[in-house]
Amino acid sequence: MNMRSGITVPACMLVMTLASCGQSSTPRPDDPPIDTPEEVPLEVAPFDPDETRSGGATTVAHAGPEAFVQSLANITMEHRSRFLLGEANFEVDWVPAPSSQRDRDGLGPLFHATSCLACHVANGRGAPVAGNTKAPASLLVRLSVPGTGLHGEPVPEPTYGDQFQPRAIDGVPAEGQVQVTYASLPALSLRGEGSVTLQSPSYELVDLGYGPLAPDVRLSPRIAQPMVGLGLLAAIPDATLLAWADPDDRDGDGIRGRPNRVWNAKEGREVLGRFGWKANQPDLEHQAAGALLGDMGLTSTLFPQPPCTAAQSQCLKGATGGEPEVDAANLASLSDYSHLIAVPARRGADREDVRTGKAAFLRAGCDRCHRPSTTTGELPGFPELSNQRIWPYTDLLLHDLGEALADGRTDYLATGTEWRTPPLWGLGLTATVNGHTRLLHDGRARSVLEAILWHGGEAQASREAVQRMSPKERAALLTFLDSL
Repeated sequence: MNMRSGITVPACMLVMTLASCGQSSTPRPDDPPIDTPEEVPLEVAPFDPDETRSGGATTVAHAGPEAFVQSLANITMEHRSRFLLGEANFEVDWVPAPSSQRDRDGLGPLFHATSCLACHVANGRGAPVAGNTKAPASLLVRLSVPGTGLHGEPVPEPTYGDQFQPRAIDGVPAEGQVQVTYASLPALSLRGEGSVTLQSPSYELVDLGYGPLAPDVRLSPRIAQPMVGLGLLAAIPDATLLAWADPDDRDGDGIRGRPNRVWNAKEGREVLGRFGWKANQPDLEHQAAGALLGDMGLTSTLFPQPPCTAAQSQCLKGATGGEPEVDAANLASLSDYSHLIAVPARRGADREDVRTGKAAFLRAGCDRCHRPSTTTGELPGFPELSNQRIWPYTDLLLHDLGEALADGRTDYLATGTEWRTPPLWGLGLTATVNGHTRLLHDGRARSVLEAILWHGGEAQASREAVQRMSPKERAALLTFLDSL
């Protein structure tokens, strides 16, 4: 039975807005700033030549539309072959079974996209809809109900599972569609430049193919993240992340970063999480296998069970492309490809306006979560990624960003207000690679400045510092971020 509008889910759970069950969480303008004379010279941060090589020796000098699809600059011949094989698997379209393309069939029965590339266009950042319409492939919706699973993971929604699927093969009803609408919020003041009006998205699941959702369902919209530098992030030692963690705020700076702890299905044990919007994936193999299953309905050696729920009888009867549909070799090639994608070099890191912006970034305390630099450890099987000084601008830890950005959905240890600090390398190339500047977990921010102004919780003080900056200093900050 198809349903539209008659969804028996409280609005505060079904429609993602800034109000959480009657509790307002709209970002509020801060107190009027104390003016400082415009003639006071701005601080200029020193220049470190290493900053131009964001990925150390792996860095590539590309700044065009193909900047995010390059292999590591120091890649070995063996890994170059594995990179190309993984790239082919990343880009190929899967088809329903049975098919003459035996190594490429098994799509669905329920699915979100037909290839990895469909969501990660040019290995870059996904975008939401531009207006009030249905969501594109690069935006998906996670589903869960309160509680935790056997290993601490979210509990899937009983009828629709843990990811909403808007597409299906012939003979199987799709789960429905995601409707997105935007509302303007009260303007936020900026010193010397008037104000900025943010847009708050709301999400509604319509045309439901399997009846109503659970009344206590939790929704979490997500856009695809850039693929650059993932192998380098994998090579950061656990000890480094644990040293950065400060869940009890021992230093009193208001920042309480903490690691997520997630289940490693391959090793059968709990480990640190570092990938995904909530650091809910332990490594790139799990990330790839999870995307294959959730986005394309493809089973793998790591996740061999199809995602159909007991309520989806047609899905359960659907033809398969083998058991599993993605064999160990193809899964390994996707993991290799994810490890071997390079980070593009910084642009203009030595310029005075960029270094002025870096000083503003540090003065606002943004570096307490977006840690500029670290050194990778030894990553078995990937000598190119090992022992590199890198500049990812992240701590890979969970931080409470306040109710305005909350999805209300727990994920292992991550609460409904916590998100992993996203890396900032490649940020300034988003428009060049993907043709847009949409940011944050659901793409609600239309610019870097809007993304900053959405920050609350542990980042509230940094956001207010940016609002109080003089127009010149704030422009320098944005110039610095554009250089990353």
